Amino acid sequence: MYEPPTPTPAPQNLIDRLGLPRPLLWGFVGLLLFMIGDGVESGYIAPYLRDHGGGTATGAAVIITVYGAAVTAGSWLSGALSDVWGPRLVMMLGLAVWGSMEIVFLAVALPSGNYPLLLLAYGLRGFGYPFFAYGFLVWVLAGSPPHRLGSAVGWFYFAFTGGLPTLGSLLASGSEPLIGEYATLWLSLVVVVFGGVLALVGIRNAQGGERLAPPEVSAGRSIVNSVAIIFSQPRIAVGCLVRIVNTAPQFGFLVFLPDVFSKDLHFGTAGWLQLVFVLGAANIFANLFFGVLSDRLGWHRTLRWFGCVASAVSSLCLYFVPAHVSGQYWVAVLCAAFYGITLAGFTPISVLMSLMAPGQKGNAIAVLNLGAGAATFVGPLIVAVFLGVIGPGGVAVVFTALYVLAGVSVRWLTIPDESRQAVEEERTLLDVAGATPGT
Repeated sequence: MYEPPTPTPAPQNLIDRLGLPRPLLWGFVGLLLFMIGDGVESGYIAPYLRDHGGGTATGAAVIITVYGAAVTAGSWLSGALSDVWGPRLVMMLGLAVWGSMEIVFLAVALPSGNYPLLLLAYGLRGFGYPFFAYGFLVWVLAGSPPHRLGSAVGWFYFAFTGGLPTLGSLLASGSEPLIGEYATLWLSLVVVVFGGVLALVGIRNAQGGERLAPPEVSAGRSIVNSVAIIFSQPRIAVGCLVRIVNTAPQFGFLVFLPDVFSKDLHFGTAGWLQLVFVLGAANIFANLFFGVLSDRLGWHRTLRWFGCVASAVSSLCLYFVPAHVSGQYWVAVLCAAFYGITLAGFTPISVLMSLMAPGQKGNAIAVLNLGAGAATFVGPLIVAVFLGVIGPGGVAVVFTALYVLAGVSVRWLTIPDESRQAVEEERTLLDVAGATPGT
């Protein structure tokens, strides 16, 4: 199985040493700010909608469900449209949709309490962040040096998850007591627009932002191709399944672990929420580490051993170890951090998906994003089916088995000769020129 060649000596430039593609630097900064703004509302939007137009918890849940459906659709379309429109235009569209729908939501829908308008404005805004963020992901994969793709993707997920929900929720926790919930939502709009403009202006001349597909491919054809590629290239379908397995257990754990940790283990709701924060914080920094490591150790090896196999172990630890040493909160903290770290071992799946379909990079990423969206309901579905039959421990074992199967499946994520040669040719040019990676 192909692995990337051993890189040349470490670069002298600090940005290169960190694995950041220099032409895309401001894109990462802008993405972080954009996702901070998007994540501001994550901690209180459900009760806020209930009290300001949703009417009931069910009414608020419907609004959020429509939003989630738009996010899933936008995640898929972002890759397919990036192929024919170019990542730059898709990002611009995402920023425009997010900003315009948020203005309608805040200036008209909320003050009037108009439920259909709330549903429409908040729902359509769901297309905004996937278009912007995943459009930038396609740009990163198209414009980064092939041998540094793991590092670049690691930085993408660092910015993405660092903003949503981690730093976004932190910003809200500081602003809400000072200016209130409604004004905090306006603040989020300012942060999103600033971050979006900063990214688009800062990387306007960077390679990879224009159309990626051949001239004869239309937008409709690209969308069809983003589905057809699953059948024409089975390894892309396998990659989608591996991406689903990446976070499906995480979303499943969030369904039943709150009761386990807060009630059964007597850590309380606050204790559980702190564990969620630890898991997320560990994952953020691990994304960087495994991104860089995968460029050196190999994308397949990192995905199989540090992603799939390690997540199988950590998922067992997350449930069984704290239960075995009941009352030891620090043990639960370590297990949560361990699980968050191993989830980041899946970072190379984005690199592999982009290289497995030369000429259809956007479509491959569309399928990858579809897997990310599907994980949000596959995990809870598994819990709904098995929890009453085999209990929480049995569900944890099911999740472990999924990670093991994903590890076995990595063998089919092969890179075609065309992509392999591109990486090898770049390495040769670097050696001949005496250049260093990332320059």
